[in-house]
Amino acid sequence: MGRPLLESIFAGIAPTILYDEPLSMHTTWRIGGPADVLIVPTTLEEVRTVVLTAHANQIPLFIIGRGSNLLVMDGGMRGAVLKLGDKFASVDVSDHSLTALAGRSIVSAAHIAIRHGLSGLEFATGIPGTIGGAVTMNAGAHGGEIKNVLAKATVITPAGTITELFPDELEFRYRHSIVREQHLTIVQAQFDLQPGDSNQLQEKVRTWSKRRLATQPLSLPNCGSVFRNPPGDFAARLIENAGLKGLRRGNAMISELHANFIVNVGQARATDVLWLMCCVQETVQQRFGIRLEPEVRIVGEDETRR
Repeated sequence: MGRPLLESIFAGIAPTILYDEPLSMHTTWRIGGPADVLIVPTTLEEVRTVVLTAHANQIPLFIIGRGSNLLVMDGGMRGAVLKLGDKFASVDVSDHSLTALAGRSIVSAAHIAIRHGLSGLEFATGIPGTIGGAVTMNAGAHGGEIKNVLAKATVITPAGTITELFPDELEFRYRHSIVREQHLTIVQAQFDLQPGDSNQLQEKVRTWSKRRLATQPLSLPNCGSVFRNPPGDFAARLIENAGLKGLRRGNAMISELHANFIVNVGQARATDVLWLMCCVQETVQQRFGIRLEPEVRIVGEDETRR
């Protein structure tokens, strides 16, 4: 679908509409070709209008937040990309619950909860994503998961219906929910938390933060963990024991600090990241008989198809 037609369809639908926008500007890996159109809404009604418009015109719609846990191919993405970011990020704390719009950083929400003396979200202080992304993938760390604290999520269906879903309806499992399969758009989440001591919670988070700084390559663009941990083991241990730390393809490299991170050391391309991922899978399979499954989501088109 050409730009003139997209402009006529989406004109005035939100304050920020960008055409042929490089998605490398909107992913934590700093990798990715252009989106045909990228729309940044500021209100719930704008989000609903974008969803309805895309559905009515049979235009593919993809939702992003901070673009973590995402590898966008070098050819970019056709159709519309809806970005729920800082303009869609209000948060409210009441009694023992925290409610936030989907564009809010999950790290920020967790710190707000801690400052209010609420426990339950502190595990998320190291997860580089938004509320919407965290709910969509049932994000977790340090033994905690979104499914354990989520009270309900507000979603928009492809037909534009706004409804609330409870954890059992989202069918959470390890790094998964039904959000993508049902083409739902998470717009808000409410978390049920417990009273906690702010000082103790902050000390726990500081300890975790120091460990991350010492063991993860946070100074270089990355997407977090690339592969899921197989049952009873750790992907990083397997990759390291396979001798793959430091392996490089172009400007993409398996981190020498943490083997389950692939870092962008320059102008890395998605094809280089994919090459490394395939190399990891094949080598670990040959050495240990274990097939590592990607945790990162791969989307978009090869550059040759654009």
